[in-house]
Amino acid sequence: MDNKSLSHVRWKCQYHIVFIPKYRKKVLYGKLKADVRDIISTLCRYKDVEIIDGAVCEDHIHLSVAIPPKYSISKFMGYLKGKSTLMIYRQLENPETVPEISEEKEEESQTGADAQEADSEKNTENSAQKDKAGEESGERESETRTEETKQPSPSTSDKEIKEKNEQSLSETEDTSAAQAASAAALPHPEIDLAPETLADYNYLLNNFFIVDPKTATSEQQLNAASFLGKDLTLEKNADVPQILIYHSHFQETFVDSREGRVEDTIVGVGDYLTQLLTETYGYQVIHVTETFDIVDGQIDRSAAYDYARPYIEQILEENPSIKVVIDLHRDGVPEDRHLVTETNGKPTAQIMFYNGLSYTADGGQVDYLPNPYIQDNLAFSFQLEYQAVQYYPELYRGIYLAALRYNLHLRPRALLLEAGAQTNTVQEVKNAMEPFADILNRVLTGA
Repeated sequence: MDNKSLSHVRWKCQYHIVFIPKYRKKVLYGKLKADVRDIISTLCRYKDVEIIDGAVCEDHIHLSVAIPPKYSISKFMGYLKGKSTLMIYRQLENPETVPEISEEKEEESQTGADAQEADSEKNTENSAQKDKAGEESGERESETRTEETKQPSPSTSDKEIKEKNEQSLSETEDTSAAQAASAAALPHPEIDLAPETLADYNYLLNNFFIVDPKTATSEQQLNAASFLGKDLTLEKNADVPQILIYHSHFQETFVDSREGRVEDTIVGVGDYLTQLLTETYGYQVIHVTETFDIVDGQIDRSAAYDYARPYIEQILEENPSIKVVIDLHRDGVPEDRHLVTETNGKPTAQIMFYNGLSYTADGGQVDYLPNPYIQDNLAFSFQLEYQAVQYYPELYRGIYLAALRYNLHLRPRALLLEAGAQTNTVQEVKNAMEPFADILNRVLTGA
């Protein structure tokens, strides 16, 4: 038999793969053709992928490969397209030097791919992804985001949890390395970002937004040109706090979280984001670690937004210099879903922005949840996603539009961020904070 062997099974996972340069441009000829062939061969060898047959044509690449069962086809293709694109970029920047490829290169930043599947396949994949994301958000572990008209008193703060415990390895990661990776990033969007394309409402919906069935939006509300034209930059001042991070759902954990270890919760992720924004990008950040989702000793997320609001409002009143407010969460998805990609050579949880429209499909405007900053909030999320689409196209899941408010009225630059889900590891979610900090800084500085 010619199939491979593992300890208890024999396998032969063989695939026929076709991928193309962006817009199917005929660029794969001459020296570039030879370089692409060598790069693909080397990358396949590193993953123990056998190339059975293949051909590099002017406008597409054919591969027949045997991929070990430990790799999904999607994960392998992300690796192959991303790494090869990075090496091609380097070759074009320095055409006299053939890209040096070694085992250590596995630690380099994955920049994504200009190459993509045939248009029909890509459109189908995008639609399926958006539909799936909508399903995932609808299955949030009974974490339905609701708000009350009354404002109960905040629950007792968990001061002892706030105290520093043992630092996790991820929180001592070298932030200068994250800075170097973001500085070296090159824009490589996998979708068309031309203004005339973004002016198409249906295109905008299909590629950027996920609309909850309980709400509704319109072409007037979702205007890419208006979003991109809004100035959301701020003058950086490290002497005063400018960013606030908090967690309406303090208790959110991950697949490998250790019981009683705050660094393994969403709060630990917030600690790492705070560290990145402070040490790498030079912002002063307030990280609120109070508990808002515990009532009488029991987890109660139904009114967490009401519990959090007066506490956050007080901090904002005391610190008018704060211009950015981030409510950091993780999503809840079916247990067989793993929201992970590879960024900067690391397994990285995918992220999703969450916006409230204060509008229900059945009842119209929710008058008791006013938000004068809805369009600003949407512009902030869109500009962040616009940067993600360019620099980290595998990272983002979309902008989820829901019916209520979620305290996004507190600032024009208010954001609810879903980082990974309960099926991700702690490290995967912390890794996601590195590209997020990068795109946030790009928006705030106008880079």
